[in-house]
Amino acid sequence: MRYFIQFSYFGKCYHGWQKQPNALTVQEVLEGVFTKLLRQKIDLVGAGRTDTGVHAKEMYAHFDIDQITDIPNLIYRANAFLPDDIAVSDIFPVRSKAHARFDAEERSYEYLISPRKDPFYKDSAHYIRFPLDLDQMNSAAELLFGRQDFECFSKSKTDVRTYFCDVKTAIWTREEGIVVFRITADRFLRNMVRAVVGTLLDVGTGKYPADYVKSILKSKDRSKAGVSVPAKGLYLTSVKYPNTIFNNEQ
Repeated sequence: MRYFIQFSYFGKCYHGWQKQPNALTVQEVLEGVFTKLLRQKIDLVGAGRTDTGVHAKEMYAHFDIDQITDIPNLIYRANAFLPDDIAVSDIFPVRSKAHARFDAEERSYEYLISPRKDPFYKDSAHYIRFPLDLDQMNSAAELLFGRQDFECFSKSKTDVRTYFCDVKTAIWTREEGIVVFRITADRFLRNMVRAVVGTLLDVGTGKYPADYVKSILKSKDRSKAGVSVPAKGLYLTSVKYPNTIFNNEQ
């Protein structure tokens, strides 16, 4: 049977989600715990990658195994073995061909900015001391909407078939003393959100007018966009799937 795991993690201590040699990753830790508890090698396929230091409030992965008879107990035991910065919230059966990555319809991220030096946000938000014009930043963010080529915001030398993404929402707000950017799209390129945030911060500090984002998108040139902001402020907040993944017909 195929199962989805829903989990979260604080990414400070990890070199992202995906396994790699000589570096601790979330995938490696989770696979190790589930391999131990289920007494057979477990290979997880994640909903996507997160870079070194990026966090996830809601992430999914799938794996195959014979039927699990007591899911609540497995969740409890997994959390007992996992470190404090990784937590499993749910495990559920899906149809045999459901795929954590390819069946995802939408992904959402948020980026946190602290307008003042705050020790409680030192590992979870990016400190920006300059005043930010959120009206201009939101005007610029609206230019990202729809399906278009986002190569200018992609990490260079990325092996992808297309740079087109369909951005559904992108908005800046002030909430309880911090500035929050939220963005939702059908897919994201590597480093895309951090590059988008860096570019919109250039608008917010007056370096560029809002409509300059049009020129950046048209250029398809990463060097025209803003710098990538630090990973510590970025969170994967949700991954949306169609109800058809719950159809257990083979």
